[in-house]
Amino acid sequence: MSKKKSKIPENTIALNKKARFEYYIEDKFEAGLVLQGWEVKSLRAGKIQLNESYILLKERDAFLFGALITPLPTASTHIRPDPQRTRKLLLNRAELNRLYNAVERQGYTVVPLTMYWKNSRAKLAIGVAKGKKTHDKRQTERDRDWQLQKQRLMKSR
Repeated sequence: MSKKKSKIPENTIALNKKARFEYYIEDKFEAGLVLQGWEVKSLRAGKIQLNESYILLKERDAFLFGALITPLPTASTHIRPDPQRTRKLLLNRAELNRLYNAVERQGYTVVPLTMYWKNSRAKLAIGVAKGKKTHDKRQTERDRDWQLQKQRLMKSR
């Protein structure tokens, strides 16, 4: 009995597959997150969605909007958890300046790519991205389908 190997590393919490389909990723950064205790517990249970989330740069800080962290039913009773609260990203000043320059001057956007564990801390991989046109998305789909067909053909022979 052989188990199928997945391409997702085991320390990954959540992926934003939509980001790679919608954008060309130019540059990547690693950011820490300011989280509350109940959020960390939910992350360990895998109760997060990054699909509709985005990153906003304001007042020389970066914030994660729209990430849904579903609270566990065993969350503390003395707090009222907000599943879609705004979470601050922890980046150093040089990284923030590079992000600001890319977004303001060159017309790029910043998108969350993956969330993962690193030394028992939750990290968020963010990317500086340029939007794809419709024909680029179709080409990406064609390439992906061709890769799948190629694998099936090689496997059958």
